[in-house]
Amino acid sequence: MSLHASNSPAPSHVIGDAKGATQRMLLMGNQACAWAALAAGVRVVAGYPGTPSSEVVDTIAQLHRQGIAQGVHVEWSDNEKAALEVLAGASLAGARCLFTCKQMGLNVASDALMSLNYVGIKGGLVLYVADDPGPISSQTEQDTRRYASFAKVPVLDPASPEQLADMVTQAFDVSEKYGAPVIVRPTTRVCHATTFFDVPQQTHAKDPSGFERNSKWVIFPKRAYEAHAEVNERLVHISDELGESGNPIQNVASDASVSAPKLGIVFGGVSSAYACEALRILRQKAQAARRLLPPYKTMQVASPFPFPKKKAAQFLSGLSDVIVFEELDHVIEDSLLQVVGSQHLKANIHGKLDHTTQERGENSTDDCLARLAKFLGVEGLVESASAPKDAAPSAGPTAQANLESQADLKPPMRPPVLCAGCPHRGSFYAVKKALGRRTPAVWCGDIGCYTLGNAKPLDAVDTCLCMGGGITMAQGFATADPQKKALAFVGDSTFFASGMTGIANAVYNQHDITVFVLDNSTTAMTGGQPHPGTGQTLMGPKSAPIQIARVLRALGVRCITQANPLYLSQSVQAAKIALDFDGPSAVIFKAPCAQYVKREPACVVDPQRCIGCRVCITTIGCPAISMRADGTCVQIDANQCTGCGLCTDVCPHQALSTACRERGVIPFKDERSIDTASDPRVFVEDGEVR
Repeated sequence: MSLHASNSPAPSHVIGDAKGATQRMLLMGNQACAWAALAAGVRVVAGYPGTPSSEVVDTIAQLHRQGIAQGVHVEWSDNEKAALEVLAGASLAGARCLFTCKQMGLNVASDALMSLNYVGIKGGLVLYVADDPGPISSQTEQDTRRYASFAKVPVLDPASPEQLADMVTQAFDVSEKYGAPVIVRPTTRVCHATTFFDVPQQTHAKDPSGFERNSKWVIFPKRAYEAHAEVNERLVHISDELGESGNPIQNVASDASVSAPKLGIVFGGVSSAYACEALRILRQKAQAARRLLPPYKTMQVASPFPFPKKKAAQFLSGLSDVIVFEELDHVIEDSLLQVVGSQHLKANIHGKLDHTTQERGENSTDDCLARLAKFLGVEGLVESASAPKDAAPSAGPTAQANLESQADLKPPMRPPVLCAGCPHRGSFYAVKKALGRRTPAVWCGDIGCYTLGNAKPLDAVDTCLCMGGGITMAQGFATADPQKKALAFVGDSTFFASGMTGIANAVYNQHDITVFVLDNSTTAMTGGQPHPGTGQTLMGPKSAPIQIARVLRALGVRCITQANPLYLSQSVQAAKIALDFDGPSAVIFKAPCAQYVKREPACVVDPQRCIGCRVCITTIGCPAISMRADGTCVQIDANQCTGCGLCTDVCPHQALSTACRERGVIPFKDERSIDTASDPRVFVEDGEVR
């Protein structure tokens, strides 16, 4: 079960009707999901950007623009809750719908999901929720399979992009058959792995049947009580159906004379691929060593909820020991233990609970190989293979010491940093300058690129909880520790996703906080998706951008300043005005993301003026600036520098200059500003523009 494309000629997996005209494409898992949904006739697609799921919506939008995806509506919604509620309405009108998010996004959508499963749906509704073991780009290692069990929503767990595409198709059918939403839960490696697919040359959305009034769509308590019984009953039927169609069992006997196997290996998700590859390697090593592996049985759990109890009982029968490979929580392990107990079986279940397998993070082929070798009693096959066959003898104690010291060497840590030219760098530095060294403050961060402001030398983020949480956490700090300035930082996309409620709460309860909106006109961290503040939609026509300043004013914020953070003096001035205001205030730092604007010529260093004081390095930490080897002067990496000019404002000796501004002369407005509202002298106070 390979997760990667092989050399040509490569096998391919068919998506959609194999009888129609197709084209071969190399697709990652997320793209395969998009094609599978389109081939299944999806009509409405909505979600919120979140790695590792973002490419699904982007792919569908691209195919729509190209005229390949006919009749589909696709959108980035304000947040996950809004997206799922849009799809709930479309589904009740009979449209097939696809929802996308990452595991943390399901928290936001959970309010709608819990009730929607009771209400039921009409058109097939598939929730594509991508988990992030590691975690690689998330706050937590949340396991969506737990959420599925909690919400009593079926979940499918693919092991490869091919299985992912098949499961999306199956999920639409199961959803419509039982009138329930269905979750497809890939993990990062499945989302981003690639393989070849045969895809249709054009797809057409199924026409919705239309909305029909029915009392069951209204979630009153009496109806909820009745619906709970219906949910429980359909889960039994879904378990039987998915248990038969998926969750394959395989017997592997090394010797025909050996009786039934006593050992079992169970895996789910991408761990299925790792375990199968590890078993293949073990068989090869055993064959080369002319040894026999003990007979064993394997089972892939493709539908962890509702758990295929009948299939699992069949698998466990006659086994003495079973090892379980899964990522994140011990979901399959728990279910197997329940089956063993309820069926009075004798199998011992080994996994995360008894520390036989990894308790957190991602599994791997190497890790599975070592653990399987131990479980099957053939550790020697792995240990002997790891030792070099023709290792040269040591030349003596000195050589041995050198080898040991080299073995201890580890590559240096390379923590993530803000990009060169990122406007967030100027925002954080301007606030620090505005506060001065004597003003204590609590810096409440949020989810986005600007979380990286916690790294030195900026050292400007004290907390980061969840999307929009920084604004409301700042209010708690202002209440409990009023001696410190309570600051909240939020991105423009996050502002629309989950920041406005916190602003309203601050105004309503008159919390003395200052909110800094870091507006770079995109959802940068997840790939540059649009949002309401850009006005750009995935369906083509551009709507009027929603202006953050007007939203703040409408919510009752009386002091609002704006500045371009790439210019230090105006940014410091804007921050001081807001920080000195008594009550809720806001600063909009507005400058485009460095990844989406044309670069200016790189900054130039005047070696006659530069004295090597390192102020530019130790204050803003731009990765394009470094010291020369002799330590006499700084140098600029022209390949990284965007010519933003922030360093020219920071340098106390006017040793740095850019083409867009003269040395020592700081224009009040930046010609690259998105609009002319970056003048900090234009602010709102008491409802009047001054």
